[in-house]
Amino acid sequence: MALTHSEFHFTGQESVYHGKVRDVYRLQGGRMVMVASDRISAFDVVLPKGIPHKGQVLNQMAAHFLESTADLVPNWRVASPDPVVSVGHTAEPFKVEMVIRGYLSGHAWRTYASGGRTLCGVALAEGLRESDALPEPIITPTTKEAIGTHDEDISREEILARGIVSEAHYVQLESYTRALFARGQQMARERGLILVDTKYEFGLVPDGRIVLIDEIHTPDSSRYFVADGYEARQAAGEPQVQLSKEFVRQFLIANGFQGKDGQVIPELTDEWAADVSKRYIQLYELVTGKTFEPAPDGDPEARIHGNVERFLAANPV
Repeated sequence: MALTHSEFHFTGQESVYHGKVRDVYRLQGGRMVMVASDRISAFDVVLPKGIPHKGQVLNQMAAHFLESTADLVPNWRVASPDPVVSVGHTAEPFKVEMVIRGYLSGHAWRTYASGGRTLCGVALAEGLRESDALPEPIITPTTKEAIGTHDEDISREEILARGIVSEAHYVQLESYTRALFARGQQMARERGLILVDTKYEFGLVPDGRIVLIDEIHTPDSSRYFVADGYEARQAAGEPQVQLSKEFVRQFLIANGFQGKDGQVIPELTDEWAADVSKRYIQLYELVTGKTFEPAPDGDPEARIHGNVERFLAANPV
């Protein structure tokens, strides 16, 4: 059974925010409970069909990478008392997402193929092909918009000119983004993969420190290629073997949906959802090297509520 909505009331709860995929509960004492639902989004639209086990995949993969990068960048997470839950510190998010790309793929390629030669103020050379490695990773930020509206590409210069982020903070965000991406690429190589592109979100905690928030290096935020055969496929002009949510986007594109006005989401069957679930689990195991163990069957809301309450009682503020 897919968990597509949550409406918990935890001890000390002050507010709840339902994001595209995650439900965020703010508690007294500067703590936050993040529930990774089984919702799936594409083109900034939440699709009407949930994907079984997707929330668990995302939560556990994010925990894996947050633990593996904490020496580089402080992050919000403290613990995961349930397979789909992480608990940590609240932070005030910056209104930008830091997208970094090492290869010309996805949105960057679609922009390039349509004739664009700059992306977020970054110039792109002539003669590039889809999935080509870029000379060095480029940062292509987007605005962080409300649900129901589209995140927009934005340049570093415009971010500073509009005062969305101060220059001092933005310099730190860029530095953290490059450090995290380099670590992610290293970890991917060890698994026979290429980390193609990803995005990071950051926030400010009350003492003024910048911390990494949300999740990192999951199929929802990142794109991977299989490293074996990459050069040969590029030389032959063949598509790369891709591990990401791109297969969902391509299914929607093939059925006439890219989130634009007037377009209708195609029918999403139970069989389609089961196939997507299987792909997410395969991605988890391939990227982390760990065996996926599904959460116990039964009532997920009762399980989640009980696990979180026990954690909060054992770890008072």
